Amino acid sequence: MDIGVGAPSTVPGTDGRELAEFARRADRLGFSTLAVLDRLVYDSYDTVVTLAAAAAVTERITLAPTILLAAYRPSATLLAKQLASVDRLSGGRLVVGVAAGGREDDFTATGVPYGGRGRRLDAVLEEMERVWSGKVPGVGPRPQRGGIPLWVGGNSAASMARAARYGIGWISGSTPLHRYAEVAATVRKCWADAGRTDQPRLGALAYVAPGADRRQAGGRYLLDYYAYTGQKARFLAENVITDDTRLRETIDGYAAAGCDELMLIPCTSDAGQLDLIAEVAFG
Repeated sequence: MDIGVGAPSTVPGTDGRELAEFARRADRLGFSTLAVLDRLVYDSYDTVVTLAAAAAVTERITLAPTILLAAYRPSATLLAKQLASVDRLSGGRLVVGVAAGGREDDFTATGVPYGGRGRRLDAVLEEMERVWSGKVPGVGPRPQRGGIPLWVGGNSAASMARAARYGIGWISGSTPLHRYAEVAATVRKCWADAGRTDQPRLGALAYVAPGADRRQAGGRYLLDYYAYTGQKARFLAENVITDDTRLRETIDGYAAAGCDELMLIPCTSDAGQLDLIAEVAFG
């Protein structure tokens, strides 16, 4: 199983230089992917801009929004151009995770209806594929590989069907470890039902704040970031991974459940924690 790591672009107060150092160190330490969360109505960096900055200071690591809430963006053509630009800046290292989104205020802020967001996401994905394949005259650049791989997130039946239709796989943002193998089996069945002969690439996220000195700050961040989910926010805050033993158990558990890539999402902004995570993940 590959191990990726999140960038702290949604942790309030993160300095731009901290983000750059985070990306450099993640690249140097051997993590498979630098993952970026996406929110509009929050004290966070823009996802596409963050990925562009990361492209400039890294050489090897895959760059991926996990996940991008593409449906709240008013122009699919503009988004396609922005993502293709990041892909070219990075030398073809971009993989785009997408989902329909669950915060109405993000949509209100851009004037896009919240209702019907799943159908809108389908339309956005189809339009981006048209742009990337050169079917929209004059809009460039083209992605380096001619297209950009898509991961699709979400636990609904519609999300899993969307993954089978458009994606290289499916990524979970909220499935507990004890249910992951069951949900992964459902995704594989959706894949087969759609006539896919390949296997879906399965991903997952886990929140980490290694070390006792980061636990409190990490918990506060998760309570704030996920406040709109109610009780789930408290559950995430209380269960943030802070010790080596639990981190190792989580990595091994997802691997045994069939996960292909686990994204460990830090809840504080200091790059020093990457060395602690890498020691457990790769040591």
